[in-house]
Amino acid sequence: MDGLEKLRKKYLDLINKDNDQNSLENLRVTVLGKQGELSLKMRELGNMTPEERQATGPILNSLRDEVTNAFLKKKSTLENLILNERLKEEWIDLSLPSRKKPNGSIHPISQVTEEVSAIFAEMGFSVAEGPQIENDWYNFDALNIPPEHPARQEHDTFFLNRDGGDDRAPNVLRTHTSPVQIRHMLSNGAPCRIIAPGRVYRCDYDQTHTPMFHQLEGLAIGKDISMANLKGTLEEFCKKFFEVDELELRFRASHFPFTEPSAEVDLRCSWNDGKLEVGKGESWMEILGSGMVHPKVLKAGGIDPDQWQGFAFGMGIDRLAMLKYGIPDLRAFFDSDLRWLRHYGFSSLDQPNLHSGLSR
Repeated sequence: MDGLEKLRKKYLDLINKDNDQNSLENLRVTVLGKQGELSLKMRELGNMTPEERQATGPILNSLRDEVTNAFLKKKSTLENLILNERLKEEWIDLSLPSRKKPNGSIHPISQVTEEVSAIFAEMGFSVAEGPQIENDWYNFDALNIPPEHPARQEHDTFFLNRDGGDDRAPNVLRTHTSPVQIRHMLSNGAPCRIIAPGRVYRCDYDQTHTPMFHQLEGLAIGKDISMANLKGTLEEFCKKFFEVDELELRFRASHFPFTEPSAEVDLRCSWNDGKLEVGKGESWMEILGSGMVHPKVLKAGGIDPDQWQGFAFGMGIDRLAMLKYGIPDLRAFFDSDLRWLRHYGFSSLDQPNLHSGLSR
């Protein structure tokens, strides 16, 4: 018994004396490892008589538990000391305010696209999409655009190169989203009511034109659709988009290959200190083109023009954004200037709908 008491004192003194994690672990292995001194003592119980085992076993188990707890306590103490030293060097004032993370902004083009889509959705229009690289037929021929039309010249359209010996008509970067209408008619037939927003490309660049811009076109086909339906649809759209109760539209006769009759649409407005006021004033501003779908376009879309008729319209999303939110230069839309975007951008929580309002 005296020998076990001496071992106890020896182990506890060594544990309390050690101030290094590595040496403490080495001591633990020496004492409690498989070949450790205390572990060998525990094995000697097998060679004792029952009476000796009954007397010595509880003392050895108690000694092992006490030494094990002493090791754990010392290990915890050393870990706390190391942590405290680290905290002195890596000290952080948790009472300081956190770093502010800048919030992203929704681009005006994305916002206006959602606004327009929400308005037409209320009128029963669904959104249709198509490829931005189109073949010559969808982009021109199916839309009744003749070969000699200026839009089919290289100074107006981006043509994709063909390999030598390839005599097929070249693909183009679509110049409008009208090809989506043809694809939709071929896939779904009539009746239909769709809008087709998306990127389009033309060889032009100045304050009000860029090589890539955004356009939205609409198409409605039925058996009794007329110009009156077109006028009512566009008036309702403009009232909702510009958020006015009364406005006046003027339809001017024009010419588009894919509609007959065709009309440019002007909006009555006034300008005060550079700010647009819709619905009043003596000025007129062109906002979109429209008309009744040409019978040849209906035929190209697989629809019998003797049974069905419809209207179509097209407008620039970028231009609508400039008019509604007072953005002076179209080129700024594509400059990637964060200062500009913070000023004209929208919060991600500003989801446009007709019940809470479209604008900020």
